Amino acid sequence: MSTAEAPPPSAAAPAAALPNPTELLKSRSYLALLFLGALIGVPVAAIAYFFLVGVGKAQTYVFATLPKEFGFSSQPQWWPFIPLFISGVLVALSIQYLPGTSGHEPAEGFKAGGLVQPSELPGIIIASFATLALGVVLGPEAPLIAIGSGLGVLAVHLLKKDAPQMASVVIGAAGSFAAISTLLGSPLVGAFLLMEASGIGGPLLGIVLVPGLLAAGIGSLIFVGLDHWTGLTAPTLSISNIPHVGAPSLVLFLWAIAIGLICAVVGSGIRRIALWLQAVVTPRRLLLTPVVGLGVGVLVLIFTEVTGKSGSFVLFSGQTQLPTLIHEAGSWAVGSVILLIACKAIAYGLSLSSFRGGPIFPALFVGSAIGIALSHVGGLPLITGVGLGIGGMSVAMLGLPLVSVLLPALFLAQDAVDLLPLIIVAVVVSYVASAHVAPKLPTETSPSAGSGAPAPGPAGS
Repeated sequence: MSTAEAPPPSAAAPAAALPNPTELLKSRSYLALLFLGALIGVPVAAIAYFFLVGVGKAQTYVFATLPKEFGFSSQPQWWPFIPLFISGVLVALSIQYLPGTSGHEPAEGFKAGGLVQPSELPGIIIASFATLALGVVLGPEAPLIAIGSGLGVLAVHLLKKDAPQMASVVIGAAGSFAAISTLLGSPLVGAFLLMEASGIGGPLLGIVLVPGLLAAGIGSLIFVGLDHWTGLTAPTLSISNIPHVGAPSLVLFLWAIAIGLICAVVGSGIRRIALWLQAVVTPRRLLLTPVVGLGVGVLVLIFTEVTGKSGSFVLFSGQTQLPTLIHEAGSWAVGSVILLIACKAIAYGLSLSSFRGGPIFPALFVGSAIGIALSHVGGLPLITGVGLGIGGMSVAMLGLPLVSVLLPALFLAQDAVDLLPLIIVAVVVSYVASAHVAPKLPTETSPSAGSGAPAPGPAGS
């Protein structure tokens, strides 16, 4: 979490009023924070692990097992309407009546800064679980970050009610690091995500970062250990057994520019849908959130009726479906991929407007699908298109260029060296283009909005 949560010194305050990072690092209180950060990583990682496992089990039960228990041999095409409507009801009730807002508004961009108060945890857990388990097109990363922060702050309050604000900031950040430590395939990527999104920087960067990295490392070990001890598997995004690509070329450089521009336009469209609909839904949340869920169901029905493919490609965050889409890309007609992009992107925008979850995984899925569709044109290898699409769409939706370069480089590790120059081009083009075509966020209308440096992408809030 950001050190900006502590009250900033006034412009007239002398520089000496700022904490000295070296002195803080040597202090006994900081060593105590470091130890507490290590300790908090264990229960937070375990809670995050079982949250993810629970979401996966619930998805399987609701969409595969439950229809058979009602006597259907397979899931009827209209079935998604039921869980999506129920999700809208539960999320609306949670936001309306539980403390806090059940998490931040995902339409306003990815946010990782700020402390989550323990009283907000029930709303965050209920709303995000209802969103993720019942088929809405959002991911688990934002709820996990919020849950980790809230648990970290709770630990500080339980140990010392009058603990200084900095203690809550540091341990809240450590909790977030631990919760998201392996979701993106590497605790290092999670660390970069939190740093870039929350605006952590300056001389106090290391003070906040070190306990978080320690908690993330311990959290990764807990995830691995629980996989072994329980026989379960928490979902993480990994793409294996992909074909190798060759060295960059001028043609691929031009493709990187084109994909960057396409992703900026598509991302802008998704965000415009989300922000416009958010303004409509918010005053009538209890009535309209379930209706938005039904809208996602309509898109699933259109896709399955036209293509004959599984509705799961439109439902959910895409975290589980993405490897399947890439491995089976050769069996998809280009028209089916284009319809998938349209349905998934619109469902993504609808979900951002009203529900509670993270924007990362649907962005990766839509970007991959764009790359797959363009690979049918010729001159663009499939995996190159996927990597460029992931990078371009990530930065269009998140506004985090560093993380947007790291994500495709991590997932396509065996080709990272060859693809990295092209991914950087696609990310930069999409990032700059998004500054010109993306809608303004509500928080960007105020000069004082934001805790970090302003960015043209949605995370600049």
